[in-house]
Amino acid sequence: MYYNDRVLKTKPYLITRSLNPENQETPIHFLEISETPFPLTFRRNHFIYPEISIQPYFLTITGSVKTPVTLHYNQITSMPSRTVTALVECSGNKRAYFEPKVFGEQWTEGAISQGNWKGVPLSYLLSLTGINAGAREIVFLGGDSGIKKGQHVHFERSLPLKKALDSNVIVAWEHNQKPLNPKHGFPFRLIVPGWYGMASVKWLKTIRVIDAQFSGPFQTDDYVYYPRLDQDKDSVPVTTNHVNSVIQQPLDRQILKPGKHEVTGIAWTGEGIITSVEISLDNGTTWKSTSLQYKPHKYQWMKWSYSHVFERNNEYTIKVRAFDSNGHSQPNQAYWNRKGYGYNEISQITIQIE
Repeated sequence: MYYNDRVLKTKPYLITRSLNPENQETPIHFLEISETPFPLTFRRNHFIYPEISIQPYFLTITGSVKTPVTLHYNQITSMPSRTVTALVECSGNKRAYFEPKVFGEQWTEGAISQGNWKGVPLSYLLSLTGINAGAREIVFLGGDSGIKKGQHVHFERSLPLKKALDSNVIVAWEHNQKPLNPKHGFPFRLIVPGWYGMASVKWLKTIRVIDAQFSGPFQTDDYVYYPRLDQDKDSVPVTTNHVNSVIQQPLDRQILKPGKHEVTGIAWTGEGIITSVEISLDNGTTWKSTSLQYKPHKYQWMKWSYSHVFERNNEYTIKVRAFDSNGHSQPNQAYWNRKGYGYNEISQITIQIE
């Protein structure tokens, strides 16, 4: 029987870390373009998916405002909008690499995606209500909920007022030129470029302005760097993405033929832009500059590459480190914290040449 290429073509699938709730990451070597397609967009949930009502969709803005409002879906989608191209990275990305090991979803490199998000700037929505003097934070309540430490809670997070009013922070209804998928926050989700994904609350239902510091469980218990194993001393909140990189090709422990091969990957940071990516083919003894594939853009990853002639019967430990415009670079050792957030140690693989 004759099989053509179309019949034999295979497709990549997400890697499952848990099913209830659903948590799946992307095989990192398939992130080849700046816009991650929906089937390859990672999924991060604390609870089961919320039920999507057949009733009309509304978003309420309340709290320390001059005029509380409730807005219909069609009202919001007809407001002045902007499209933000930004990556979203789970703060637990690469958690599996911490030593000593920590508890939590054992993500490798694939809890990250990038897309085009269309929505209304949060600052515009807040201008409709007016913010009272003394307001400190904006709280976002998602539709997902469940039991945490014996209590029924919604996923709820806050942003400081200054970050909330950043023009790049939007209430999105569209992802990659299509309405948000129910698994990624339909009808509305917050997009907070430059911050880890916990800030980009999905299934957004309520925006509340408050005059105090928010202390919900996903603000003061989870998504906090705890540097000590048995106490909370010196803890700080998880916010901005750390400068980071991954090697996409070749794969770790891959066996290659001798000759010229291209080492490729992506690098990213939170605030600022990627300025350079360096590679070492001798386990960090010497470093060389890679080629950046295009002009860097804020809140987006950078593709990089490096070609080298690999010699027969050799084993290579390849390391990569990224640098950003704020003077940050990947450290030799990640900042260990007991919940496993923000891993950004120098990237490393080992390959063998036949």
